[in-house]
Amino acid sequence: MTQPHSMFEPARAPREEKRQRVLMCAPDDFDVRYVINPWMEHQIGRTARSLAREQWQNLRTLVAERAEVELVTPAAGLPDMVFTANAGFVLGNIAVVSRFRAEQRRAEEPLFRAFFEARGFAVAAWPDELAFEGAGDALIDRGADVVWCGHGMRSADEAPAALERIIGRRVIGLRLVDPRFYHLDTCCCPLAGGYLLYYPPAFDAAARAAIEAVVPREKRIAIDEADAMRFACNAVDLDGCVAMNDASPQLQKRLRDAGFVPVLTPLSEFMKAGGAAKCLTLKLSED
Repeated sequence: MTQPHSMFEPARAPREEKRQRVLMCAPDDFDVRYVINPWMEHQIGRTARSLAREQWQNLRTLVAERAEVELVTPAAGLPDMVFTANAGFVLGNIAVVSRFRAEQRRAEEPLFRAFFEARGFAVAAWPDELAFEGAGDALIDRGADVVWCGHGMRSADEAPAALERIIGRRVIGLRLVDPRFYHLDTCCCPLAGGYLLYYPPAFDAAARAAIEAVVPREKRIAIDEADAMRFACNAVDLDGCVAMNDASPQLQKRLRDAGFVPVLTPLSEFMKAGGAAKCLTLKLSED
């Protein structure tokens, strides 16, 4: 079983492994203690922590079958640190550490910075005043040579342009308009082969048009509100295996027809905080 890595062990090249590498954080201190998104409303103190641990372990086991799982040490008093997708954005050897909009999460920033530095990433400078929530809002397309970047909820409107300057790849901003889908990864999931799983009503008209201009019609898998509320888009694609909290039989069939293997791994306790499979993971071997 993969053991936690010290955030201060000697650095090694972050791309030396052939397998995908995925960052997770054990839910040792996970709970709902404040409200910073609509999913958290009326959930303070209602997390079944033993069940959360079991659900997280099930996801970890599933991911570990297809990737190397690395663990960052959880810190007491930071219940949302478990959502490692928000640690930052990784492309090649570059890591951009998140600048959280919510004050409750800002203490996570130096911990994730230390992790990235210890693992040998080049941590890019980011304007302190500019909100950017990492791979919660920045997603690499698997067909076109672009990065999608959600803004308007958590990440600032200027974040896409700032990210483009750092990584040297085209970044397309997508304005989010539904508070229930406050991060891009709650309503959009790029899949292998250029497919895109997404919930169109979460975006404004310009964002929907931008998606349609890049992703061919036959590769756009638009979902309905019921599946969106199951956080079906908050999924992790690991070599065609799509790990997800839940999805309707109809959506599962559409994914299978496109060549994917949907695997349901219930994450009800993390849904109380507004997160599911994608939120709980960060791919470290991206290019």
